[in-house]
Order: sequence, then C-alpha cells, then structure tokens
Amino acid sequence: MLEIRHLRTLSALRSAGSLVRAAQLLNLTQSALSHQIKLLEDRYGGPLFERKSVPIGFTATGARLLKLADLLLPEIETAEREVARLMQGDTGQLRVALECHTCFDWLMPVMDEFRKRWPEVEIDLVSGFHSEPADLLRSGEADLVIGSAYGPEFSTFPLFRFEILVVMAQKHRLAQQRRLSAADFEGETLITYPVPEERIDLIREVLNPANVHFQRRTAELTVAVLQLVASRRGIAALPNWAIKNYVDYDYVIARPVGEQGLWSDLFVSVPETQQHKAYVLDFVNVIREQCAASLDGIKLLS
Repeated sequence: MLEIRHLRTLSALRSAGSLVRAAQLLNLTQSALSHQIKLLEDRYGGPLFERKSVPIGFTATGARLLKLADLLLPEIETAEREVARLMQGDTGQLRVALECHTCFDWLMPVMDEFRKRWPEVEIDLVSGFHSEPADLLRSGEADLVIGSAYGPEFSTFPLFRFEILVVMAQKHRLAQQRRLSAADFEGETLITYPVPEERIDLIREVLNPANVHFQRRTAELTVAVLQLVASRRGIAALPNWAIKNYVDYDYVIARPVGEQGLWSDLFVSVPETQQHKAYVLDFVNVIREQCAASLDGIKLLS
C-alpha cells in the first residue's frame, strides 16, 4: 500500500539530490531507504528514478508519485501544524542567538519559510557577538541557540556536520599544498571572528594541542574576513558553505586540514521548557530541510 512515508521519501530524494542525503534528511540508514524504494519499485514494476543521474532524474512513474506528494504533503503538514496550534496554542516568541556566525548565510531563508508556516510566532535574532551564548538561554534573553551542544541542562537537536576549510590568498606560501598540518600554521596570522579561542575549532582541535605559535586578528563580518585573506593579511578557517562562492570565483583558495579534514557539528539548543513546543520542533525541521537542499558538503546528523 502506498503510504505517506513513501511520498515523503520521494520528496526528500528530490530536495536532497542523492540517496545518502535523503536518508540523512529522513533519519534513516541508507540501506533502510534503499529497501523502502525497492519495495515501491517492485510494487509498480519499474524504477522510480535514474540511479546515475545528477541531479536525480525521475521516471514517469516517479514523477507521477511526486505530483501526488506535492498535492498531499503540504496539506498534511498544514493539518499537523493546525492540530499543534489547537493543542498548544498558536502564538509564541522565538528569539534566536547564533554561536555560528557564518550561519547568517543560510538562516535568513530559513526564517522566511518559518514565518510562512507560523505567522503568529514572533521570531527575531538576538544581535551581537556573545562570548557564552548558553548564558543567554540561562538568563532568558534567548529561546534558542544555534551552535555547539551545551550539555544536559538544555535540550539539544542535531542539525548537520560540516567541514572547516582554511582559506588563503591565491599566491600564499601554502597554496601549493593539498592538505595542511598543524606545523604549517607556525607564525601565520589567523583571522577569526571576535570570539574566545576555545570556541574556534582550528585553534582548539589542531593548533593548541600541537603548541603552534600564531598571530590572531579579528573581524566581525565574513566578507571582511575574506577581504583580509584575499589581500594577504592572513588566513582563515571557515565552514565550507560560507566560502564556496568566493572559491568558485577564484577570490581565495581553500585547503582541508589533516588527512580526514576538520569537521564540526551544529546543533539547536533550547531550555527544557521549550523542547516540546510544536513551533520549536518545526523550526528545527525547516533548518534541516532547507540546508539539506541548499548547502553542499554537509552531513545531516540523526
């Protein structure tokens, strides 16, 4: 029998663009997703999409089921939100603070989509740089923080894993290296956001353990960081999504750190009083959906 989860699977395949990312989006293993698709294809007697096409190309059967998904899923999601409003109330406030300052690049479209779904919920950003974003949750100045996981006193929702790349000018002395090691940073100027060193992955995970000596310079905006990098004032370590356009247009070049790369995980943290609110849960879902569709090189966390 065709089920709602099957329609959600096809919709996730289209938005995520691959089996791997669709499985992450749906919180399934890849083998479980493949098994579900095989059962559907056995039922309809043929493939639903082309396995080797990038992006995924759907067959006539798959496209017809997608048309059904586009018709039914929005109605189902709207009904679920309306039921949640009836049960929990339809108004509220969501003050969002960011530990991850490059998240501004994708957060605005997320907030726009959230406002469409929850027009009665007032959503806003807590402005400025905060040395301890978790303190904003403790003091009641923020309702939700996007950044690290802050431990058992808060409820945490996983978002995605991303790679941190080192960006440098085209003719930088390290430009010919395929990968960088801790020793390569000796004597370099590292350009960062004005946050404590313990919140900077490259410093905490790579440079300090190796006792590497470096200079540090700060800038508040990503574009300012990259301008300083391009003008050979130093190097920077930024998430892959934040630098993609600059690298594609040869403004700067990027290199991974170490053989396995330097990876970081992103979470949503809220006070326990917020964890079951429907609009909070939906905000997390919107982030995961939008980022799976728009950000290259990320791995959704389950």
